[in-house]
Parts: sequence; structure tokens; C-alpha cells
Amino acid sequence: MTDLINEVRGLNVLVIHPRDGEIEELLKQISRIGCNVANLWPMPNEVPEGTDVIFLEITEAVAEKTVALLGRETINRPTLIGIIGYENPSVLQGLIDLSVHTVIAKPLRPFGVMSNILMARRVWHVNKSYDGEILKLKAKIENVQKIADAKFILMRHHGVNEKEAYKIIRNQAMSKRTSTIEIAQSIINADGILNSLVGER
Repeated sequence: MTDLINEVRGLNVLVIHPRDGEIEELLKQISRIGCNVANLWPMPNEVPEGTDVIFLEITEAVAEKTVALLGRETINRPTLIGIIGYENPSVLQGLIDLSVHTVIAKPLRPFGVMSNILMARRVWHVNKSYDGEILKLKAKIENVQKIADAKFILMRHHGVNEKEAYKIIRNQAMSKRTSTIEIAQSIINADGILNSLVGER
């Protein structure tokens, strides 16, 4: 947690909101914390490179421009803190749709800003860790499927059993000093080319 607290100071923070008295106070407080802060309005077409945290006002249904700015995938998105002025079904749905990491409510006050940034970053780090594990799991499943597909191709073309097919893949990988996944992909690619050639006849 100490590392997380230290990390807060020096973060690049972007506040996407019309500039008014409340936002001026928010910007000052974020700056006092030690963050590098910028305010943009109207909504930019893209997030500035290096942005770590975004404060964004959520009003009614999420606008397509907001989705375009943040992207539909959350894995590479900065930490997102929603600013809300009231709670109704549309606003709450917007918070869910955008997968915000925490929320601050108007009227905005200096007290609690650092705590909100800290907790939002903690949630962001946890989510990023989970996303990484999910990607690893997906890659593992894809690799298992590739090996299975390559074994099936060898079994179909050479009349070998599953164990013998895997042995062929493994031996090829060892002789070529590469992975069984690379060999499996080569077998799948070659089979696809042969099938397309046969189909053109």
C-alpha cells in the first residue's frame, strides 16, 4: 500500500469537465497532492499520451464520443473516476457501462480527493492483474487448441494416432529449436494452403 501511496504523487491526471469554480478547486487539490494535472473541455478526440487518471463527468446516457475516447476495452485504459451531480438510473448505468473505478459526487470538495485517487488506482491495479491472468489463460487455451488441430491434421493425413502425432510435432520442434506451438501453427497453415489449392482445381 505504501508503494501505491507514493505512486499517487507524480501521476498524470486529466480532468474532462467544463472549467468552473468547483473544477478550479479540484485542479488545485490534485496539484497539491503532487500530481501533474490538466483540464480539457470540450471533450478531446483522444486521451493525451501518458495519462494515468481521468476525472470525467457522467450525466445521462453515455455519449458515443465518450465511448470513442475511452475505447470499449478496459485493459489499456487509464484509471477512470466518475464525477456525478445526481443519482438516477441513467447516470448509474453510465457508471456501470464505463466501468469507472470510483466516483466522486458534487459539490466537489478538496477533502477525499487523494483517497479517491488512491482507491481508484488500487482497483485499477487489481483489474489489470486480473486482465493479465485472463489473457494468459486465453493464450493457453488457444495454444492447446492449436496443438489439438495440428494433431488431428497429422492423424488424418498420415494415419497415426494422437500420441504419435504429438511426438511428430515435438520432434520437429526440437530439431528446429522452436516451440511445439510454432510447429503446430505451421502444420495448420500448410493444411490451409493445401485445402485452398485443392478447392481451386
